[in-house]
Amino acid sequence: MSTTTTPPSSGGFHIRGLLISMVLNAAIPFGLYELAKGQFHTTDLVALLIAAIFPLIDSIFEVMRHRSFDLIALLALLGIVVSVVGILLGGDEKILLIRESFLTGALGIFCFISLLLPRPFMFYFGRQMMAGNDPVKRAAFDAQWQHPYARFVHRLITVVWGVAYVGEFALRVVLVYTLSAALVLAISPFLIGGVTIATLLWTFSYVRYAQRHGAEMRRQQELANVEASRI
Repeated sequence: MSTTTTPPSSGGFHIRGLLISMVLNAAIPFGLYELAKGQFHTTDLVALLIAAIFPLIDSIFEVMRHRSFDLIALLALLGIVVSVVGILLGGDEKILLIRESFLTGALGIFCFISLLLPRPFMFYFGRQMMAGNDPVKRAAFDAQWQHPYARFVHRLITVVWGVAYVGEFALRVVLVYTLSAALVLAISPFLIGGVTIATLLWTFSYVRYAQRHGAEMRRQQELANVEASRI
């Protein structure tokens, strides 16, 4: 596997900041939900809409501050859009609690579908992370595709992300239909954030392993070519 760029470290994704955001997006919506239900005696649907205020403001602030979308911010924003559509269509509170996982589930399914395309979804996601908009780095990243091992690595990473996000969707559905709405609100940020961070960390680790393994494969091939040239 030819690799001309080094994968970003996990610190580049500000995991500490993500953990803080996960805690805030668990505690504050939970508190708002309990306040709406306990003090104002609202319906579950109204309480859920009130609980969504903080994630909405937090997501908008992050987008305005960084002027770009990252995976977590995009999922949060799209989740809110799905919530609004669900309300307009008469969706109940359980559908609203599952809303964010509709998106992760869809992304997971798309990962599997993209395996049928010339290049899988996570190839493009990896190129954006590692090369950005630099044309030289993008060209070097694209050149990896000619190597069979590189194609295997990108497809395996895509499969793992597909399993992770489809699994997250399935787990959320089970939680929504077995736990209270307030408890699901408290768990949700840790669920989607935890799955995303864990899969990112696995991806970083596996890419480093693949780079070392690919380099060893190249060395062995070079030695074999030298030996063949002597015959």
